[in-house]
Amino acid sequence: MIRVLVVDDEALVRAGLRMILQPADDIEVVGEAGDGSEAVTAVAKHRPDVVLMDVRMPGMDGLTALKELRRSPRAPSVIMLTTFDLDDYVHTALRNGAAGFLLKDTSPRDLAAAVRTVSEGSAMLTPRITKRLIDTFAGLESGESANARQRLTVLTEREEDVVRGVSRGLSNAEIGRELSMSEGTVKSHVSRALAKLGLSNRVQVALLARDAGMN
Repeated sequence: MIRVLVVDDEALVRAGLRMILQPADDIEVVGEAGDGSEAVTAVAKHRPDVVLMDVRMPGMDGLTALKELRRSPRAPSVIMLTTFDLDDYVHTALRNGAAGFLLKDTSPRDLAAAVRTVSEGSAMLTPRITKRLIDTFAGLESGESANARQRLTVLTEREEDVVRGVSRGLSNAEIGRELSMSEGTVKSHVSRALAKLGLSNRVQVALLARDAGMN
């Protein structure tokens, strides 16, 4: 059973998310929180696997709460929720370890699928959405390109091939088809790349690869 915590300052939004997820046999909403501070307390109490958290909230916002949660030894996977797909805060959220983000008008089916995906650990969200985010927010900044390339030198050639696929927003299955390897092998390469680079999820790997100019 995937344990989910819903965090949003609007009670109606929380109720709506709970109603969407409730019919799923493998997902349980174990709690709710109205701001970031409550979210940190609720995570310690309920130990969810996944947190669905609004970016903009009064008091402690979603970005600050994300930083707090990522310091936890048993940090849950965090999906940031936003009203706009060009929210200026999303890039920072991804850099700080969010598993990804969803628009609040995401379909019930895609919401449940995203929860299942991130609960697996390092999986990214819908490739199309993630690629748009990367393209929008991960422009090369002064000095970052060389630093990113240097960090990637720890990878083997095959790991670089897989990371290149991740940077294009491809799923494990799609990468496997391109590189003639099994989906499980791709997942293993991604896990090793995460460990070598000291990153927590595929989205961060993709952002680093884009900073390095890896296409």
